[in-house]
Amino acid sequence: MSSLIKSYAIWGKIGLLSFGGPTAQIALMHRLIVVEKRWLSETQFLNALSFCMLLPGPEAMQLATYAGWRINGYIGGLIAGLLFVLPGAVIMLALGIVYVTFGTVGFIGAAFLGLKAAIVVIVLQALLRLAKKALKSKVQWIIAALGFLGIFVFALPFPFVIGLAAIYGFSSTANSQKTTPTPALPKASVTIKTIIIWTSLWWAPLILIDFIADAHILAEIGYFFSKLAVVTFGGAYAVLAYMAQDVIGQFGWLSPAEMMDGLGLAETTPGPLILVTEFVGFLAGFKAAGISHGIAGAAVALWATFVPCFLWIFVGAPYIDWLTHQPRLQGALNSIMATVVGVIANLFVWFALHLFFTETKMVDIGLGQLLVPNFISLDFRVAAITLICTWLALWRHIGLFWLLSIAAFSGVLITMIPVG
Repeated sequence: MSSLIKSYAIWGKIGLLSFGGPTAQIALMHRLIVVEKRWLSETQFLNALSFCMLLPGPEAMQLATYAGWRINGYIGGLIAGLLFVLPGAVIMLALGIVYVTFGTVGFIGAAFLGLKAAIVVIVLQALLRLAKKALKSKVQWIIAALGFLGIFVFALPFPFVIGLAAIYGFSSTANSQKTTPTPALPKASVTIKTIIIWTSLWWAPLILIDFIADAHILAEIGYFFSKLAVVTFGGAYAVLAYMAQDVIGQFGWLSPAEMMDGLGLAETTPGPLILVTEFVGFLAGFKAAGISHGIAGAAVALWATFVPCFLWIFVGAPYIDWLTHQPRLQGALNSIMATVVGVIANLFVWFALHLFFTETKMVDIGLGQLLVPNFISLDFRVAAITLICTWLALWRHIGLFWLLSIAAFSGVLITMIPVG
């Protein structure tokens, strides 16, 4: 029970400080629950991350849920998953109300500038640690490099890249004599019970909204985001591309400018980037019937987006230990993990380029495209904060709380300086 109580503070801290999208959130979790608290080993963390990358939906939230489950069972998983999402969800709702009331969030977005600069440094730290642990051979380094190039240069679909890595790892690993006992498979009855419980929790409210409350727009929001939760693999960025197309073109809930504003808010607030679904649900409900429907639309979008994550994890998590004791499956997971290092490197570079430079463009290089910044558009304010954070984190080894506090304070001060 004491470890469960302690977990509230840690998961609450992660929920409040998880800025910068899935890469930054994974880095933050790695630092707190692996490096500092040692609640999970490097192997457990990497195996879980590989598994979550195979699932539809936001991998960072699913990783948090798995870690909570691993430490404190189903209650721990619920606590970790909810505290990872709820702080950011509350902030996103508040910003949504400000957005429809005043048309902008102005200084609120600027206040997060310093935090985002610090997150770049935290992501770099985690990337270096993960590479050191996951890339143990030349082949794995090559796989990571190919994963990076496949997504960053050739824009290959994430599931395709992960699938190729899994096939290679599975086929290139020979079945070997087991040196440790293989964990027993969970009882099928327990798995079936979990599926029934969480599927019912997921769909019962949506069906009631549709057939009892007769709230057409809310039901439409629920069904759309439920479909999204099942078919979108590859994390938040894959979800966004699919969602934007239908939200703007098919349903007409948002304009392209509103969609970009929502993404901007999601990137500058704590919690998973996929909280942009809450913004979409809020605006869709608000446009249909005012602020009360907007709040209801946000709640329905959150429910349909995140309840399936608990289903995937609580059904799949008990099988991870068994999977990692199968040589060929472990080989597939190792290759996936090497690819994930490349994917995280891609997201790190993408995030850093968009943070440091106000202008970027895609340059055609034949078979692929390259994201290139306009070097004249370098924001020296962000660069300065990042250099300070790099020195504090890598050389002074300052604690996470003080690093983020100093970065946030620097951001508030430095945004008062006009960009030349």
